[in-house]
Formats: sequence, structure tokens, C-alpha cells
Amino acid sequence: MEYFAGEYDVIVIGTGHAGCEAALAAARMGCNTLVLTLNMENVAFMPCNPAVGGPAKGHLVREIDALGGEMGINTDETNIQVRMLNTGKGPAVHALRAQADKKQYQARMKKILENQERLQLKQALVERLVVRGGCVDAVVTRTGAVFKARAVVITTGTFLRGRIIIGEVSYSGGPNGQAPSIGLAESLRETGLELGRFKTGTPPRVNGRSIDFSKMIIQPGDEKPHNFSFMTPKRNRRQIPCWLTYTSEETHKIIRENLHRSPLFGGRIEGIGPRYCPSIEDKVVRFADKPSHQIFLEPEGADTEEMYVQGFSTSLPEDVQIKMLRSIPGLERVEMMRTGYAIEYDYLPPTQLKLSLETKNIKGLFSAGQINGTSGYEEAAAQGIIAGINAALYVKDREPLVLKRSDAYIGVLIDDLVTKGTNEPYRIMTSRAEYRLLLRQDNADLRLTEIGRAVGLVDDERYRMFQEKSRLIQQEKNRLADTWVAPSEEVQEFLISRDSSELKQNTLLIDLLRRPEISYEDLKKIMAEVPILPDEVVEQVEVQVKYEGYIKRQLEQVERFKKLENKKIPVWIEYDEIKGLSTEARQKLKKHRPLSVGQAARISGVSPADISILLVYMEQKRREAPEEG
Repeated sequence: MEYFAGEYDVIVIGTGHAGCEAALAAARMGCNTLVLTLNMENVAFMPCNPAVGGPAKGHLVREIDALGGEMGINTDETNIQVRMLNTGKGPAVHALRAQADKKQYQARMKKILENQERLQLKQALVERLVVRGGCVDAVVTRTGAVFKARAVVITTGTFLRGRIIIGEVSYSGGPNGQAPSIGLAESLRETGLELGRFKTGTPPRVNGRSIDFSKMIIQPGDEKPHNFSFMTPKRNRRQIPCWLTYTSEETHKIIRENLHRSPLFGGRIEGIGPRYCPSIEDKVVRFADKPSHQIFLEPEGADTEEMYVQGFSTSLPEDVQIKMLRSIPGLERVEMMRTGYAIEYDYLPPTQLKLSLETKNIKGLFSAGQINGTSGYEEAAAQGIIAGINAALYVKDREPLVLKRSDAYIGVLIDDLVTKGTNEPYRIMTSRAEYRLLLRQDNADLRLTEIGRAVGLVDDERYRMFQEKSRLIQQEKNRLADTWVAPSEEVQEFLISRDSSELKQNTLLIDLLRRPEISYEDLKKIMAEVPILPDEVVEQVEVQVKYEGYIKRQLEQVERFKKLENKKIPVWIEYDEIKGLSTEARQKLKKHRPLSVGQAARISGVSPADISILLVYMEQKRREAPEEG
């Protein structure tokens, strides 16, 4: 029996990392928001490794934070280890990674949701969407509650028709033994949306008391404190180490002998898995010449002995998993606390979405996270905040926020999904961003805070801090560009000690800093006055000065890119009328309906020749328009 249970501006289905960011964004922008979860204990749950960040993923977290999101702050407050990766490379690929305390991360995020104004958190299983006149109208739960809303954001992760697979055993279920969502998957199909099937997996969890760490290599966190959020004050925290070991020849022998029991190789898994996070049995088969593979033991929290076996994802039978684990150095007597498994689930091919993450065919219906074919908490949260922002803007009858590829990794992520689609769980990588020198993790606030402020997510305190940081950066760059250094004996000796050429005349400090071998710290030794500046200001001054030429060239590329992005394709265009287009290009353009020439150019199967023909056709139509009027 259905009953009317309430009316909201925005309803978010799911409280994973996408759902949390979407719900908080909508509520903080002034919308009365309802977020529904299958299980109140699983808000912000980490079904895979309890880690946040890493290459490109860390960039996303910083961008979420700059827009006014919560993931960065939550990670800063609940992590048990932090490391800056790729420090031996250029600043474009530096990446922060934190090991989070799984339970603390969940508890704090749940509390944030519970205490957010204009946000209601309720436990309910959504069975059906109600669509009227091409617009989303309401959601209906298993108990018959009907919640009406102008906008709905679906963030169901891997729960849609989820199926757990362990060896010969399979059963309907969501991650970590939760119930799957069956009815909603059928309801989405009934609305005309296409669903696909993907697969992911997770490794076993083991008892830390049963591990011999003396046979492993310790992986400590950095001594220097790091934060994801630009708002979190720098402070030292308790650091719990991770540990490195390797699979053995015996491990590989056990796997090969049991491949006939693997659902992956036995055809019992129909979904496509993530290429960049393969199972251990997949790695042993694909890289048969490798004698070993890295395995990291990562703590799940400060108050538990449970450890995550990173690099050991598997769906082999339980008895085989135990044998495999005990063949690894340091794990000879290990006790398995949770079995590794594979999970298959339905996803929404993202080419059915606009760049705002609203579905093309149903107004007011948005989707974000793994349902859109991505992998990873960070990719989910990044989509979540954009979907939440745009659901709120939709309710307010305002234009949607669309981040360009030159604005943010979030823009790259969403453009890749919507424009190109994905035939496997998508993972963000630095190589996907053509403007990665501009899209560094260290300058995410300088790129996106103004945008977050414009949509209403950046509060006064965050904006004040941003303005002060921007002022200090510019002030110090001006000072360096206006301060001369004379070729004194002391200065020449210092330059020789740095293998740098001596001065022949008075030189500006900014020109000295441009030298690759001279750092800002080095300049302090020859400065008459040394200003006291925050580390993040010094970092920006140094990067902006040293990479000025490269940054300028990338900005010029962005301007050329914008010309194509600004050439909007009319909604009335009929691709069948355009003579000369290849058959594949015509089919892809009709299916995707790109909004701009730039977006059209990124569709697989659309060649530069097709784009030239499209531009000529658009110009002809533009010239004909006045005569027709």
C-alpha cells in the first residue's frame, strides 16, 4: 500500500561516496534534500581498500575540496597514514595518498550528514522511479513510501542487481554481504534507460596478529604533514605503517592448478572487470613470465587487527584463497577474517548522460558514481558533487555547471564518460588529462574556489583564506621580480656550490629562481629580507615561476581548444543531411548528440575530416539563416 511520505527539492538514492557529496552539495546550496540509504551503518562505506587518493585520484579529492565538498576534510580528520607519491617527478604528477580509518571515516561522514541543515537521512530501499511527462516526479520505497521531488540523483554504486561470486558459489548480494537493489534496476529499464553489466572484486582481509612482519618491508608514512583539504590546519598525526611482501612461485603454482575452479576463467562471470585493478589469478595468467607480484598489507583502522591484502583481489574458492595466502612470505600462519570475492552489477552506460550528469531523456534525473561505469571512491565523489550541484541548479532554474577538460580532472573524468563512454570500469589517470601541467593537485583551490563560490558551496571563511593565499602568492612574485642581486663574492660562492653559473651583472631574484638547480629555499640564503610565508604559498611561487614557459604554452593550447568548445552545435542539426560524413561518424554523432564541435571531435570514430565537413556544413547553415529570416 503506497502512501505520501513527503516532498523535497532533491532526493539522493545511496550514501556511498557519490551520494554523500551529492546530498551535501544540494543541501548546502539551499535545497531541501532527502538522502536514502539501504543501511544506515553503511554511510560512506569503503568496501575495497580504506585508502583515498593516489595518482590522479588525489587531484580529484583536492578539486572536490576546492568546490566545497567533504571528502578531503573527512580524510584529513580520519587518516592513519599519509604519503606524497611521485615526488621524484614533476609537480603535475605529485599525488597525495592517505590510509583512512574505515570506521572513523564512516562515522564522521554520517555525523556530517545528520547535522547538515536542510538534509534528511533515512534508511529505505528504493524500488521504483516515477516519471511523468518526461520529468522525474517521485521515488517509491519497498514499504510503499512515496517521496516526491523535482530532482533525483541515483548513486547506487554496485548494488543494482548485485551478485557475489566466490569460486563455484554465487548469490544475490551487494558489497560486504549487504542486500542488492533489484526493483530499481527494473524500474530504470522501464523508463527507457539502457543498463550494462560490469564486475569488480576485493581481496581477503586477514588478522594482523597472525602476520610475521619481520619477513616484510615496512612502508611508513611521511614525516612531513600533508592535507587533502585546503581548510585543514597542518598537524602531525599518528602514522600506522603498511607492509610490502611478494607472491611466490608456490602462490602462482596454486593459482594455476586451480584455474578450473575460477569463475573468471570458467565463464561464470559475465561482467567486464577493471583493467587497471586485475585479480591475482588474472595477473598470474597475463604475466606468466613474472616470478612475483607486489602485495601490500594495509591496516583497516587504528582499533582493529583487520588488514587489507592490496594487490590480491580474487574470486577463487575460499579453500584456495587460504592456501594462496599462506604461500606468501610473512603470511605462512595467517588467519583469513573475510573472504575475497567478485561482484557483478548493473551500470548505466554514461553516454546516456549530459555533461551535467542529467540523463538526456528524463529531465531532473541525475546519476553519479559507479552506476556510471567508474571505479574508485574518488571518481564517485567527484561525480557526486557535480550531480548534487546540478540537481540544485536545476531546481533553481539556473544553468548547469559543466567543468571543461582544461578546468579540472573532474572535467576530464565526466567528459571521457559522457563523450566516449566506457567498456570497462573507468579509472582516472594523469595520462588522460592533456593539460595536466595546469591541473596540478597543488593549485586546485586556485582553479576552482571561485566556481564553488559562484554556485554557493564555498563559505565566507574558505573564500577569505583563498583570497589571502592568492594575494600572498602574487605579492611574493612581484617582490622577486623587483629585487636585484649583485654578483658579490658570497653570492658567487653560493652559486658555485649549487653547480650554477656565476653572475656577470646584477640579476633579479625571479631569474635566479627560474634556474632548475636553484630552489626558493636556496634563495633565502642570499635574500636581504626573508618574508615568512606559508608552505603552500612558497610552493605556488616556485612552481609558477619555474614552469612559467610550459604553463604559458598550455594556456595557449587551451585557448585553441576553447574555440572548438565554443562552437555550439545547433540542437536541430540533422546529421543525415550532411554529405561526406563517414557512416561511423554519422551513427556516433546521432547517438551522442554532442553539444559542441570540441565534444564531437573527442567521440571515438569521428575523424578530423568528419569535423571539417561538420564545420563547413554549420557555416553554410549560418550564412543561409539571415536569408531565410
